[in-house]
Amino acid sequence: MTQAGTTGDRRLPALVSEVDIVRPVPAFPAVDRDGRRVERVWLLVRVFDEPVGSVTVDVPDGGLSATDVASAVDAAHGPAVRSRLAAAGAVVGPELPVEGVPVAGAPAFLARREEVLRTAPPITVVVCTRERPGPLARCLDSLLAQAYPRFRVLVVDNAPVTDATERVVKEASNRGPVEYLRAPLPGLSYARNAAVTAAGGEILAWLDDDEVADRHWLAEVARALADHPGADVVSGVIVPAELETRAQIWFEQFGGHSKGRGFTPAVFSPATAHLQSPLYPLPPFGTGANMTFRPGVIEGIGGFDAALGAGTPAMGSEDTLAFTRVLLGGGTIVYQPTALTWHYHRRDLDGLRRQMIGYGAGLTAAYTSLILSDPRVLVGLARLVPTALRDLTSDDSLRSAGLEADFPRELMGANRRGMLTGPFRYLAGRRRNRRLRAGSGGT
Repeated sequence: MTQAGTTGDRRLPALVSEVDIVRPVPAFPAVDRDGRRVERVWLLVRVFDEPVGSVTVDVPDGGLSATDVASAVDAAHGPAVRSRLAAAGAVVGPELPVEGVPVAGAPAFLARREEVLRTAPPITVVVCTRERPGPLARCLDSLLAQAYPRFRVLVVDNAPVTDATERVVKEASNRGPVEYLRAPLPGLSYARNAAVTAAGGEILAWLDDDEVADRHWLAEVARALADHPGADVVSGVIVPAELETRAQIWFEQFGGHSKGRGFTPAVFSPATAHLQSPLYPLPPFGTGANMTFRPGVIEGIGGFDAALGAGTPAMGSEDTLAFTRVLLGGGTIVYQPTALTWHYHRRDLDGLRRQMIGYGAGLTAAYTSLILSDPRVLVGLARLVPTALRDLTSDDSLRSAGLEADFPRELMGANRRGMLTGPFRYLAGRRRNRRLRAGSGGT
């Protein structure tokens, strides 16, 4: 029998939080407010609001003191933290302080953000959704709280069967610039392409309905566009909004959405193709849940492939193919890790298994699309086979280096089985699209 005052079997795999080392460092008790024993704390580490990394800390029975947290941050990201503090004129001893760091004047990171905001370009945020009113409302709340002066939100309701999405949008529109667009044909790429048509000539920033945007997400997107005037695409970092189930923990072990990309800014272009092939998105160049395109870029690659993405047999990778086509066409993608969003991962094993299948199927389906549109890419793909085999089988690859002992190995098998089916799924998706277009009168 469980004694009074103990948590029994109620455990929280990881508490998600954040710490800005220039402010007082928090402590974390071993039991949360709901009476759950907290096993770990996952922390986003910031300095002057700038995200510089993350760290996961085991929570002992007595909880984590502020000193414990500061020591863990220093061990994981000491050079990044200390260099930013020093640049701002802060004097720090051998241990990071827990009471905060006073600084005279505005740090360079914040000063540049304010400079960018003075000439902020208008941005249209697109959220594609289908019958998920609860997560959508949460997402829109985060967008309406953006510290950005010139933006609107376009919600694309994909093949709706109820008016739930429209009602959420109507309520949000009473509080800010939120608009509704109906895309009748089912499939994420149809929804994305409908937004491109409706918002031609605009900067388009994309967010999924199961995310919330950091308050300065759009400001950091604008920073990347200003600092890289030749950039066609800006992609940002996606971190977990919660880690309350084992499935969510396992997704992070697999690499989450970044899969090794981390918090280091990067630029991808023809000049960097020798470092990472445009045909090999590992680590990814970005993800559709946090990506921004300059006007005309999506149209220039022919839009999103309607046989790819959620709601199709291929299940995903319309974003991966778009990034690859931008790079193959001579374009530039900027990875801006300060443009940050928080994602609510799938909570159960069945959902994660489907996601892993979709990742595998979508990848090879995207390759199938590339080959059918330009068979010459087969030469480049053939050169990548040894790298791909090494990543699939090695214990220290980006796909498997973070896996812990409890990670269900069946998930890796599901991912590989998905890869085998991807080409067939893509062809099935093309046949499906022909039927859909015929049934809708060719639209």
